[in-house]
Amino acid sequence: MDNKIQDTKKIVEESNVILIIQADNPDADSLASALALEQIIGDLGKEPIMYCGIDMPAYLKYLAGWDRVDKLIPTNFDASIIVDTSAYSLLEQIQKSASQSWIFSKPIIILDHHSESTEDIPGDNITINDPSKVSTGDLIYQIAKTLDWPISTFTSELIMTSILADSMGLATENTGPETYRTMAELVERGVSRPKLEEERRAYNKMPEVIMRYKGQLLERTEIIDQSVAIVVIPQDEINEYSPLYNPAPLIQQDHLQTEGVRISIVLKSYDSGRITGAIRCNNNSPIASKLAKQLGGGGHAYAAGFKVESGIINDVRAEVIQSSLALLKEY
Repeated sequence: MDNKIQDTKKIVEESNVILIIQADNPDADSLASALALEQIIGDLGKEPIMYCGIDMPAYLKYLAGWDRVDKLIPTNFDASIIVDTSAYSLLEQIQKSASQSWIFSKPIIILDHHSESTEDIPGDNITINDPSKVSTGDLIYQIAKTLDWPISTFTSELIMTSILADSMGLATENTGPETYRTMAELVERGVSRPKLEEERRAYNKMPEVIMRYKGQLLERTEIIDQSVAIVVIPQDEINEYSPLYNPAPLIQQDHLQTEGVRISIVLKSYDSGRITGAIRCNNNSPIASKLAKQLGGGGHAYAAGFKVESGIINDVRAEVIQSSLALLKEY
């Protein structure tokens, strides 16, 4: 890994304009990581440009700087850094873009921490994928320290945000001693965790219509074999409610707080036949990444996702349930 970090340093030093890319399913880790890199690269005297193929979800807009993420790929840049994924399938908008060949003809750095990853992004790239890190932001922090890159207080806040997001508030089993040491260092750099949490909670207060919709989703949730909580969200509800609040994080913690439930699955069913799945697991059942991988996705042991480009929702739902029960029994 040391050689890859030095190669990363060389690419950054030799580049003036650097494109920072998130996957088409941005979350708090990917956005906070992109924003942290934007700060670091800018402090190095370079010009960072952030890109994501879709609009930032409303629930991520508590992170200052989200509005600098562009849906258009610039025509002038020297290298790119892809954060929080090494799976080509999660860069669908780039694949559809006429700029695809332009991106992959230039140096690419991939920073990721997912244990189940295809690592199939084309081009001459440097992939640093460290599953021992609880978040991609954590990985960026360690690289920045190794290379003596500038880490401002604002950058430190973004790193802590990414760690808290992907560790579910330091609650997952993969949150080890190194994570706590990093958190302590970030506090020493001036970060206030209570302040970050207050900002997140203030922005993510739900409208009344979402509170009532949450009740509907919980009412519709099925509990299979007293261990698998699953609910399906159709296209009309995606259109109506997703712009206000992402339905998956709205209810999955409640699923996992239900006695006996070990895994929560939220399926979104689109009229086009596309089906996406968000998977979250309790600490006694770290099977999320294995389940997602069986369905063409990936992620962490406790949080993962997948998408099916063309499927029948009842068939996918049945497959997800069957696979979940088998993995839980095996574990």
